[in-house]
Amino acid sequence: RPPVPPPPGAPTARILFLTDLHWDRQYTPGSAAACPDPLCCRGAPRDGPGAAGFWGSYSKCDLPLHTIDALLAQLPNATGHTSNSTGGFAAAYWTGDIPAHDVWQQSRGDQLQALRTVTALLRTRLGGLRVFPAVGNHEATPVNAFPPPYVHGNRSAAWLYDAMAEAWQGWLPPAALHTLRAGGFYTAQVWPGLRLVSLNMNFCSQANFWLLINATDPAGQLQWLMGVLADAERDGEKVHIIGHIPPAHCLRSWSWNYYRIISRFEGTIAAQFFGHTHLDEFELFYDEETLSRPVSIAFVAPSVTTYINLNPGYRVYEVASSYPGSSHAVLDHETFILNLTEANTAPPGTPPRWQRLYRAREAYGLPTAFPADWDRLVRRMQDDEQLFQQFWFHLHKGHPPREPCGGPCKAALLCALRSGRAADPTLCRPLHPTLPFARIQELWHQRRLC
Repeated sequence: RPPVPPPPGAPTARILFLTDLHWDRQYTPGSAAACPDPLCCRGAPRDGPGAAGFWGSYSKCDLPLHTIDALLAQLPNATGHTSNSTGGFAAAYWTGDIPAHDVWQQSRGDQLQALRTVTALLRTRLGGLRVFPAVGNHEATPVNAFPPPYVHGNRSAAWLYDAMAEAWQGWLPPAALHTLRAGGFYTAQVWPGLRLVSLNMNFCSQANFWLLINATDPAGQLQWLMGVLADAERDGEKVHIIGHIPPAHCLRSWSWNYYRIISRFEGTIAAQFFGHTHLDEFELFYDEETLSRPVSIAFVAPSVTTYINLNPGYRVYEVASSYPGSSHAVLDHETFILNLTEANTAPPGTPPRWQRLYRAREAYGLPTAFPADWDRLVRRMQDDEQLFQQFWFHLHKGHPPREPCGGPCKAALLCALRSGRAADPTLCRPLHPTLPFARIQELWHQRRLC
């Protein structure tokens, strides 16, 4: 049954979405914004041009804690389930990557300090708002190293999951904390009629070498997901799925199985939300029989961090709220940014001015925000260069790279937007790309910032 817009006057809810905060404890305003290391804006302050800004920098730098705090401090009425879309938030989804990109010098102690510090900040600033977190790939050390649950002892990830369960226990019910401790994933009710599933996408990551042992379903997570979705289908619940790494960035076997699950439970899964790429994009899912009918969309929200050459940003989703027959689907979304040029040149002591960059339906002329609308948007962008350039501008949170996105870049990006599963050239065929798929994949890899 295709989704239908809510009846006039039906309640909606706003969900705050935060991803890829990447707090750098060593960020120093005035330090060198360009350096030979993989992460800059650290070390001794210096005079002259090329110095790191107070609020962040357009460079390969992460964020100081005061910028993250400023984001949270200015959020409108952060608590309370509202019956319209103007008040505060009904919930927050937070999809990981808490520590900075100084992966070569991180210890377990560093990672746990980042987890506890940022969790405490969210608690303080968001008050009683319920936060539903997901595990990012930077939470572990070494980075991306997430052994499957059958690995025990000091090599296991128990040190991390136990700390998460402790830090997040006020937000999550006991049953959710149990699976979080076991494998970094869980399910919980957001509000009556809506269930959330938080996946540990590190069990599909191309960079997790533990998966060389078994990449199909190393933690039994997909099997578990099938059970949760079957129960939700039986009970008439809708489901939101959150995770860090978007499905098309996953290992092929996992990614294709996940695609099948989305297809099978299209009537139950109301929305999917991911992060990780630091950019503002999405991945479409089609019916498996014809690959022509859009059945779902994975929204990929932009990062809070500036890494690399970006403005800080966050996302707010408007969803159908709790009422009989609600789809709980995404009805619209807004993206907010901090313009670093403006913020860093303001007089000292001036609070930074976060601003709405755009609202999706208004910016792209979408009648609704259902998968079919985003599918049509991809086709429209093929022929409408102005629309595509607007998308390119939003993709980079209002600070696009100097080199424009020409023909090959555009073909690769539009193909990526249609690809909800890894390494499948057939998903791009309706766009009639002029490039071979191997070249498209090459361009995808060049574009990855994280």
